Amino acid sequence: MLAHNVLYTYIVPFITPAGLAGEADRILLFFGLAALAGIWLTSCTVDHALRLSVLVSLAIFAAVAGVFAIGSASPAVIMIGVTIWGLTFRGAATLLQTALADAAGEGTDVALSMNVVVWNSAIAGGGLLGGVLLETWGALSFPWIVMALAAVSFLIAWQARSYGFRPCHRLGHGKEN
Repeated sequence: MLAHNVLYTYIVPFITPAGLAGEADRILLFFGLAALAGIWLTSCTVDHALRLSVLVSLAIFAAVAGVFAIGSASPAVIMIGVTIWGLTFRGAATLLQTALADAAGEGTDVALSMNVVVWNSAIAGGGLLGGVLLETWGALSFPWIVMALAAVSFLIAWQARSYGFRPCHRLGHGKEN
């Protein structure tokens, strides 16, 4: 969420080198429409492929950040990348809350309450980190930090197989998620 919020909060400075500063509304529309499609995809996978959905979303988001790092001056890269980013962002809330609820067991109420604090902290942190990056190195530094944060998140989700993503179908039938 921190990586997403760095980029999302400072989308206009990020898209300006590609000459798209006046197109922020259209770019965010593409992001939003892609995120809606991603939410539908999440609804199809959350129950039987929770961990895989999280890993695929993070891997593609990191890859998009990598493409942004080398091609952020291209309007086509920005438009396509933002659309794919929206698709990967998809049902992040659903995926993360489901994993958290599964891992927390009897402590679900407390864990999900704490999730709200973490989520809001990531929003604030994204604004803070993005502001520092913008002031220090400029908007072209965003993709590098986003890629690093997404990669760390991927590694955390990868390592969380036994606790964060229990090795059985989360509904109690079927195979590993």
